[in-house]
Amino acid sequence: MDGVSSNDDAPVPSPNDPFFTVGTGIPGQLGRTGTIHTPHGDIATPAFIAVGTNATVKAVLPETIREAGAQAVLANAYHLYLQPGPDVVDEAGGLGRFMNWSGPTFTDSGGFQVMSLGVGFKKVLAMEAVGVQSDDVIAQGKERLAHVDDDGVTFKSHRDGSRHRFTPEVSMGIQHQLGADIIFAFDELTTLFNTRAYQEQSVERTQAWAVRCIAEHERLTAERRHRPYQALFGVVQGAQYEDLRRQACRGLESIVGETGRGFDGYGIGGALEKANLGTIVRWCNEELPEHKPRHLLGISEPDDLFTAIENGADTFDCVNPSRVARNAAIYTENGRFNINTSRFRRDFDPIDENCDCYTCRNYSRAYIHHLFKAKEMLASTLATIHNERFTIRLVDRIRDSIDGGYFDDLRAQTLSSFYATARA
Repeated sequence: MDGVSSNDDAPVPSPNDPFFTVGTGIPGQLGRTGTIHTPHGDIATPAFIAVGTNATVKAVLPETIREAGAQAVLANAYHLYLQPGPDVVDEAGGLGRFMNWSGPTFTDSGGFQVMSLGVGFKKVLAMEAVGVQSDDVIAQGKERLAHVDDDGVTFKSHRDGSRHRFTPEVSMGIQHQLGADIIFAFDELTTLFNTRAYQEQSVERTQAWAVRCIAEHERLTAERRHRPYQALFGVVQGAQYEDLRRQACRGLESIVGETGRGFDGYGIGGALEKANLGTIVRWCNEELPEHKPRHLLGISEPDDLFTAIENGADTFDCVNPSRVARNAAIYTENGRFNINTSRFRRDFDPIDENCDCYTCRNYSRAYIHHLFKAKEMLASTLATIHNERFTIRLVDRIRDSIDGGYFDDLRAQTLSSFYATARA
């Protein structure tokens, strides 16, 4: 398979081998540029990581995502565990070979989906709330499908209701078989519905799971030397509480396995209200080591990107660009609009005349409008290409602005244009 890196025996990096190189900083802020070094290529940061949940960015070819400028893709351990199974991906030579993607890959731990899909109500769940016992899960009246204990999580598949169990060791085993360059420790998802007492308990549980993840990761790394080394990121929880976030960061940083390597980077997850996004990211990155990368899970709106980067996030992923595209929502420099409305029926201009994506170079708003009205699959493909390129290109421009010393000017100009309609 041309362009796909070999999975021949590779040495395990020593703790002193560079995984992340810090570049230019934003004066007076925590934001910076940098480079993550992986067996399948470098990632220039800040970087938006395209989400390919089932080993594909929905509706588009991997080659097309590469053309859109994506440096790496992230797949979901929970979904690939259920279908086709991590053993199948392992037999294929790992995630990159399986999906014909030659660049760096990420997989998340499956913890988010085990809890969110396990309760059957998207992202809305709580472990404790007024009138609810501490071991209950609120699922808007739906059957509780996920049960947490100190050893792991027992859950039912959202596909067929079959019963499964994830522990830190199981998650590590799945992700090693999937073979991504960057993987995440198994953590417990909490939300703003949780009480302070439960958040404290959850931070302690996630810390204990992180210790187990490091140990299992080291064991599997030694056992699977026929595969390239996989970098392991710890995940910071603590919701909206400053002391818990800082405690979680310090706790993760303190974990050092038998190899002395510890975590290669960190993910910032859990409950993040938009209004407090920058504050929480800053709390974490004031504690986390500067020489290791930080990944923020689940953002893609322009204002959130600038806020996260300013406060020290290096990479981030989100399904939103492709998800909203499938519902006819289009991002442009002048804001977001729905292309399936009647005003675009005879609009023969490109989606965005300043965009260099394949869709904007070749198709009109009227044609894409027609595809959505006709319920053609190509509508999702063309809209997704554009939205992914818009997001990737914006982050690329932010990276250039940090190196060039004009981050604040770019932020003011970009957000003024993008949110002008909302203010009008």
